[in-house]
Amino acid sequence: MTKKPRETPEFHYEQALWAGGVVHVAGLDEAGRGALAGPVTAAAMVFPADPGLCHELEGVRDSKQMTPAQREFWAERLPALCRAYGVGFASHSEIDDLGILPATRLAAHRALTRLAVPLDHLLLDFLRLPDCTLPQTPLVKGDARVYSIAAASILAKTARDAWMRQADLEYPGYGFAAHKGYGTAAHRAAMGRLGLSPIHRRSFRLHDAG
Repeated sequence: MTKKPRETPEFHYEQALWAGGVVHVAGLDEAGRGALAGPVTAAAMVFPADPGLCHELEGVRDSKQMTPAQREFWAERLPALCRAYGVGFASHSEIDDLGILPATRLAAHRALTRLAVPLDHLLLDFLRLPDCTLPQTPLVKGDARVYSIAAASILAKTARDAWMRQADLEYPGYGFAAHKGYGTAAHRAAMGRLGLSPIHRRSFRLHDAG
């Protein structure tokens, strides 16, 4: 059976909006929704209305399709190529208090408030922000198809990974630097051995660990 090639991002959606006079288009994505510990993180990125920028972005993909070294490379480079970007977090306790979807939307709103330009439109990876008055386009597999969303996914992932590496220093033994709070076998074994850390999400099914 022939393996289906991976989708690569493009500026199709951004270009359609730019052509209609919609200048400041932000791609938005999140990281950490399914983790058992730590925050959920969102990032937003606005590129200049320049389709030729795609040549500078070759190699940008959905963060899940990239190696850690590739993500870190682009996390360093992307801020110099964009017009504005922002990153927002919602903590493990906010996730427990609000639920994961509202907390994800909270992180997204925080990312948007950190943008240095007024927004005209949002492109999102299968998410909608009902409390946001901006026009929005939620897209299936948006992080694999749209440059703005793919770039945002890289910033969200690398920012959260850095947070979890710091957490690994504060709460040693869980392996947060390796699994970033996701429910791997090693993480569950550590939870069974050590109990829950202060940054575990109590509202998740943590009682199955161990």
